[in-house]
Amino acid sequence: MYKINENYLKLPGSYLFSNIGKKVTAYKAANPDKDVISLGIGDVTQPLAPAVIEALHSAVDEMADAATFHGYAPDLGYEFLRSAIRDNDYRERGVDIALDEIFISDGAKSDSGNIGDIFAVDNKIAVCDPVYPVYVDTNAMAGRTGDYIADEERWSNVIYMPCTKETNFAPELPKETPDIIYLCFPNNPTGSTITKDQLQEWVDYANKVGAVIIYDAAYEAYISEENVPHTIYECDGAKTCAIELRSFSKNAGFTGTRLGFTVIPKELKSNGVMLNSLWARRHGTKFNGAPYIIQRAGEAVYSEAGKAQTKQQVAYYMNNAKTIIEGLKSAGYTVSGGVNAPYVWLETPDGMSSWDFFDYLLTKANIVGTPGSGFGPSGEGYFRLTAFGTYENTLKAIDRIKAL
Repeated sequence: MYKINENYLKLPGSYLFSNIGKKVTAYKAANPDKDVISLGIGDVTQPLAPAVIEALHSAVDEMADAATFHGYAPDLGYEFLRSAIRDNDYRERGVDIALDEIFISDGAKSDSGNIGDIFAVDNKIAVCDPVYPVYVDTNAMAGRTGDYIADEERWSNVIYMPCTKETNFAPELPKETPDIIYLCFPNNPTGSTITKDQLQEWVDYANKVGAVIIYDAAYEAYISEENVPHTIYECDGAKTCAIELRSFSKNAGFTGTRLGFTVIPKELKSNGVMLNSLWARRHGTKFNGAPYIIQRAGEAVYSEAGKAQTKQQVAYYMNNAKTIIEGLKSAGYTVSGGVNAPYVWLETPDGMSSWDFFDYLLTKANIVGTPGSGFGPSGEGYFRLTAFGTYENTLKAIDRIKAL
C-alpha cells in the first residue's frame, strides 16, 4: 500500500483564511439579509491600472498572431520584465542585482512555500510571532517543524520570535541559533517596520551564525517613512545571507492575475554551493513560467503611467488605513500599524480572545476581520483589519464598530 506524507496530518485544522471563509459563508447562508463587509483577507478591490489593462490587451492581440505568438516563457522569466525590475526596484536604490539573480513566478505566496525545496529537512526555522501562516505551514508539510502542541498553539521544533507591544511588534535576535530566518517587512499581520540599522543587525547576525534570511518584501510599495528599507539588499553583506521575495499583488493589484519574483544573489552559498543554481534547477524543473500576457502587464507597472497609477492605488488603500486607525482610536481601541503597511493591528477589547472578537464583530456588526491568534501564539488578544476594502465600505465598517 502506498504511503502518504504524514506531515500533513500534523497540521491543525484548515488554512487560516479557508477557516474564516467557511465561517463567513455559513453566517451569510443563515443570515441572507445581512450586509457583511470584509476587512479580513488581504485582497485588493480596486481594478487594475489603465496602463496595465492596455498592456494586457496588447499582449492578448500578440497571442492571436503567429508572428508575435509566445509559447513557453524562459526559465527565469522574460528579460523585458527582469530588466524593468532590476532598474526600478534595485538600481534606483543603489543596489546592483544581476538579471540572472531575478526569478519570475506566479506570486510571493508560491515562492515562500516552494523555497524550502532547496533546503535540507533538518534545518531549523525561526519565524516572527505573529507571522504569515504560509511560512510555518509549508515547513510543517516538509517535516521541519516537529509536532504541533495544540494547547500552546505552537510547533515543537520552531524558534518563535515574539513581536509584542513591548518590542514595538518587531522581533529580537533569537537566543537559539536558527538555520533559516523568515522576516517580513513591512509586516503582515502587524503592519510594523524596522529601520535600516535594525535590519543591518539581522544581516550581520545571519552572516555571523551561518543562517539564511528569507525576506518577504511584498508590502514595500506602502512604505512612507524615511529610514525604512525597501529591500534587504540596501544592507551591507545581505547578498551573502538573504533571499528576497516580491509580489505584484499588493503594489499593483495582481492578486487575481498572479505575478511575483524571487531574488537570489550568486554570492549566497552553502558550503560552496550557490543557492541561485539550486533555485534555477528547481524553477526550471517544476515551473513553466508566468504567462506572457501577465509578464507584459508586469512590465507596464514600471512605465511612467503605470508608476503614477499604481501609486494612486496605494494611496487609496493607505487613506483607508488612516480612516480605520482614526476611527478605532476614537472608539477607544488600542491600535498600531497602518502607516507603512495596509494592515491595522488592534488589541481586542475587554480581554476577549481573538476568535471571540471575530464572532462578536461578525454577528453584531457584520464585519469580517482576522483573529490574531491565527498568526501565532503572540497574536492572541489581537485582531487584524485590512485597508483593501472600498473607501465606502471602510467608512461603513468603522461607523458600525463605533456604534458597538
